[in-house]
Amino acid sequence: MLSLERATVRFGGRAVLDAVDLTVAEHEVVCVLGPSGSGKSTLLRTVAGLQPLDAGRVLLDGRDQTGVPAHRREVGLMFQDHQLFPQRDVAGNVAFGPRIRGASRGEQRARVAELLELVGLPGAGRRSVAALSGGEQQRVALARALAPRPRLLMLDEPLGQLDRSLRERLVVELRELFGRLGTTVLAVTHDQGEAFALADRVVVMRDGRIAQQGTPSEVWQRPADAFVARFLGFDNVVEATVAGDAADTPWGKLPVPAGSPQGTRPVLVRPAGVRLVAPGEGLRCTVAARTFKGTHVAVRLRPEGDAPPLEAACALRDAPEAGERVGVEFDGADVVVLG
Repeated sequence: MLSLERATVRFGGRAVLDAVDLTVAEHEVVCVLGPSGSGKSTLLRTVAGLQPLDAGRVLLDGRDQTGVPAHRREVGLMFQDHQLFPQRDVAGNVAFGPRIRGASRGEQRARVAELLELVGLPGAGRRSVAALSGGEQQRVALARALAPRPRLLMLDEPLGQLDRSLRERLVVELRELFGRLGTTVLAVTHDQGEAFALADRVVVMRDGRIAQQGTPSEVWQRPADAFVARFLGFDNVVEATVAGDAADTPWGKLPVPAGSPQGTRPVLVRPAGVRLVAPGEGLRCTVAARTFKGTHVAVRLRPEGDAPPLEAACALRDAPEAGERVGVEFDGADVVVLG
């Protein structure tokens, strides 16, 4: 449905979108991840027609969108700050798109009722948007974006202003809703958990370019490089020399999966692969800190000598206290040789 071909945008001579190629298939949910300044929001604005390209093309259903204004692109756009019309009630906000497109009053009322039911706000049409909670405003903004039946729905940090528990609940509801409607979605976010829960495919951006893309499982299991690994929250990344089925690292020799790339490369050890053993065995470490994560405890380890710190993931009942001495061994199944 959507294709970007060598899409380039420059601000002050700097390429904030640098010859990006990207496709989104019909009914696919694609989430673009990246730190601030990586170009993800600019990518969304170029597709919407809010930011002109300096080079390249945007195609919707194979049709070049150069010169096509935003209101004629048949895309829906939902912003982080909702941008609801404060002078209109809920129904007036949701009906705005269909009204602009010439729908009759009866069609508008039917569409408003259908969408408010869909987003979990039945009967809320006469409520003032100022009286709604943040989560309710988010639902109204979604209903308004869906009301004109866009071929492509685009979300810009859709849940960014909500508290974590509400965000986690809504992302599950959104995933179910898009699946039911068969909506094609292009979303941008800096929240990895949100993207991995929502997307069929994740795209990680860095400095205006795509650093990696794949299914959530592919990106999580095999980050493309050290940047992607660290952006996903993995801190156990070091330079190593890989030869055969072992890597020579500052933490000693680590087992690596068969078929791993050879030579000097960054190596990632997932926290689950850092196993704590009796003091005096394996790599000798001191527990520097521990942080409760809900499902596990993240244990920060300080190895002897000049080796960089390590993070291990432990069950609460097994987690050592700060200041304790422990040994560390490594599980090769959680070691990844990066590109």
